[in-house]
Amino acid sequence: MDISKYQGVIPAFYACYEDDGSVSPARTRALARYLLDKGVRGLYVGGSSGECIYQSVEERKIVLENVMAEVGGKLTIIAHVACNNTADSCELARHAESLGVDAIAAIPPIYFHLPEHGIAQYWNDISAAAPNTDFIIYNIPQLAGVALTMSLLETMRKNPRVIGVKNSSMPSQDIQLWKDAGGPSFVVMNGPDEEFVSGLAMGATGGIGGTYAVMPELFRKVYDDYHAGKVDEAAAVQNEICRIIYAMCAAHGNLYAVLKAILAKRGVVCGSVRKPLPALAEADLAIVDQAAAQIDAAIAKYC
Repeated sequence: MDISKYQGVIPAFYACYEDDGSVSPARTRALARYLLDKGVRGLYVGGSSGECIYQSVEERKIVLENVMAEVGGKLTIIAHVACNNTADSCELARHAESLGVDAIAAIPPIYFHLPEHGIAQYWNDISAAAPNTDFIIYNIPQLAGVALTMSLLETMRKNPRVIGVKNSSMPSQDIQLWKDAGGPSFVVMNGPDEEFVSGLAMGATGGIGGTYAVMPELFRKVYDDYHAGKVDEAAAVQNEICRIIYAMCAAHGNLYAVLKAILAKRGVVCGSVRKPLPALAEADLAIVDQAAAQIDAAIAKYC
């Protein structure tokens, strides 16, 4: 399999709302177009950064439809389709395939801790609803409460549509495990933004991350420097990215509220976050300004 379309920097797409809190088709398209112009490889739509667990099935369809209308065929589009029940997940999978996405992805079911054969059945049911589309396992145990294991991966690899893992577990060793098990054509995407360069060193095909959209230039620089053999340079940029993330995480409001506020300073308005995520606090405005200035300084220095 040609894995080139899954290489490089793929931002996790943010939920875009109108001021009244409804999903905004216009703002969704504007963010997609902005990221296309920044030279990213693709978009990961409807995942954690897309606030998927707080949106209805119909809202998630609206988001994906507008992303595809704006940048479909121009960027690699991976649609996260998991809901906390199989029927809704399959509906989103069928919808995503009908739009022509490159791949669908899914976390395991959350809340109830299912046995591995139950998780495998859930993923295989979703995949069967989109039989002509690549399937990517989304491993994020710190939020889903369930971790991908080697035995579960071996079971899932019997499904020929399973082409990779989006790995958001913190141990970068996991990337080596999944890549080694899958072989050269198996896609493994680095998830933790603070470990992008480490993930590349462990064999990650590329990266999907929640902070990429506010500083795509820096993540592209890490990727390009690493693959050009400039490992020290890549590490220096990665360290600066980490400092920026630490600054943003110091806010009282949710991280995605901070990220959207930074984009608003760039003229890309995404609205706020959906409750129960806490919105930006007045005291956070200084943090937004600080982080935006750090990003600008790092781009000027390294890019």
